[in-house]
Amino acid sequence: MRRQQVAILISALACAAALVLAGPATSAPGGDTDSDASGSSAQYVLIGPKTWADRNAVAATGAAIDYIEHGKIYVTATRAEARSILRLGFKIELVPPPATEGEVGINDFPPADSLYHNYAETNAELLQIANDHPAIAQRFSIGTSYEGRTIYGVKISDNVGVDENEPEILFNANQHAREHLTTEQAFYLANLLTNSYGSDSRITNLVNSREFWIIPMVNPDGVEYDIATGSYRSWRKNRQPNPTATGTDLNRNWAYQWGCCGGSSGTGSSETYRGTSAFSAPETQRLRDFVLSRRIGGVQQIKVNVDIHTYSELILWPYGYKTADTGADMTADQRNTFATIGQQMAATNGFTPEQASDLYIADGVIIDWLFNNQGIFAYTFELYPAGGSPGFYPPDEQIAPQTQRNREAFLILSEYADCVYRAIGKQAQYCNTGPPPTTVYSDNFETATGWTTNPNGTDTATTGAWERGDPEATDSSGPKQLGTTVSGSNDLVTGRLAGTGAGAFDIDGGVTSIRSPAIALPSTGTLNLSLSWYLGHGSNASSADFFRVSIVHNAGTTVLFTQAGAAVDRDAVWATGTWNISAYAGQSVRVLIQAADASTASLVEAGVDNVLITQQS
Repeated sequence: MRRQQVAILISALACAAALVLAGPATSAPGGDTDSDASGSSAQYVLIGPKTWADRNAVAATGAAIDYIEHGKIYVTATRAEARSILRLGFKIELVPPPATEGEVGINDFPPADSLYHNYAETNAELLQIANDHPAIAQRFSIGTSYEGRTIYGVKISDNVGVDENEPEILFNANQHAREHLTTEQAFYLANLLTNSYGSDSRITNLVNSREFWIIPMVNPDGVEYDIATGSYRSWRKNRQPNPTATGTDLNRNWAYQWGCCGGSSGTGSSETYRGTSAFSAPETQRLRDFVLSRRIGGVQQIKVNVDIHTYSELILWPYGYKTADTGADMTADQRNTFATIGQQMAATNGFTPEQASDLYIADGVIIDWLFNNQGIFAYTFELYPAGGSPGFYPPDEQIAPQTQRNREAFLILSEYADCVYRAIGKQAQYCNTGPPPTTVYSDNFETATGWTTNPNGTDTATTGAWERGDPEATDSSGPKQLGTTVSGSNDLVTGRLAGTGAGAFDIDGGVTSIRSPAIALPSTGTLNLSLSWYLGHGSNASSADFFRVSIVHNAGTTVLFTQAGAAVDRDAVWATGTWNISAYAGQSVRVLIQAADASTASLVEAGVDNVLITQQS
């Protein structure tokens, strides 16, 4: 009966909305006012977008894309963003909002959806799981949210109180406040692992050989705000004030490629507002610090991750910030591993598996950071529904069937945690089940080994030339030159001193280059070059600025990788790149590193550490 009443209410709202939108669609977002930039958001359906370029143009306005179907895109947008979408030439119609009856202070789900967990119930449920299964479950905290709420999780493993040498698996949910089904998905998994332990041999073996970390509610402040009136406010972000409005999109606040590529917004009222800097949100700081705490002896123990979202029924893997399948930060084997496991999981639940950017560009997302910064094979699951209805608020009758639906997918991923490359038959190469790779060349720059600055005498940079040394940190709207290296005290850096300001010793005037000594490559086996690198620049940079890695060989010089600048602020963050150089087997080669400030007076810094060439027989 309660569901029938809700259906009647939704029908009434739909009729009312139809009357409101009976006029020209272009009238829906309203006129230009100063308050639009900080005004509230609403959901719209766009008619007309069909291609990836169309979707990406919509995402670039700052609107949050909620769901995509043929010829239609559902978005949550401010009025200013809606007008930007109209200027793209698409028809736009307002979607009726959720019912908003009730008073602030109720802090609970509508009675019709009482099976969902609010913040207090989430904490109580986690404690109950730990109390019911003390031998294999333990509640833990990663710290507090902006408003001071403790973010709890549950660890599940045999010998749960001992940090064993076992592959670890992280499941986190509810980065986006209104995606309440994600918390229930996390609870389904926690209860499956604990209640089936000892009776289901497959699950028992996993709990005995893995350490599971499950965090059901990363954004408790946003969740509580979304249901504060006893109904739904369609709130996405956290509740941290920003310079013009409230809230940061936690899944645009992660450091790798933060704000790089038009896949987030710098406008405070936007649903995809990325924050004032990477990790400016307390909640992303807490989850980041937890992940970093799982580096034991320099080795990340978390091997796989699922970041749980709604909706669209998708399984996504990195990268979100770019369309290329492979490159310096994703080898072909890594991409094939992601795709193979993703396809295997999707075959069990009917979801669509694809690279995240196949939808549209999104930068500063968690899975990109987890994989690039920590080497964790991280996926995003977008849960039920597949279509625009019931959107972010499925009835609680759907909790059981929709969370059970992902049982097999999560177990498959958990079984791969000891060696994801087993999915593509390369466990011997990558997982110490065969001979380890042989080091051909290695340099961490702690001593001078013969690298030459301006080797061809053609550099044009007037300051910021490459040098080996102990770098001093600089900051301009975020870190631009890193004062920390990947290992040891020294790295290669473009002008290691900080000076009186970030621009004192950065690259100016053109190109600076540095070249390795000659390296004799073996004539057999698979040869890979890898290194750690960063590029930092100000918003006054352009695509003419760059960081570049090349290899000098018998037939000339071949560019392996270029990271171009852009007219946005880019913070320096260590990343890793790997390139197959087997084509030059048997030759004497050199590694050439270049960086350039080719724009007028732009701030550009770069660094390199841990250059390694290996041979896999």
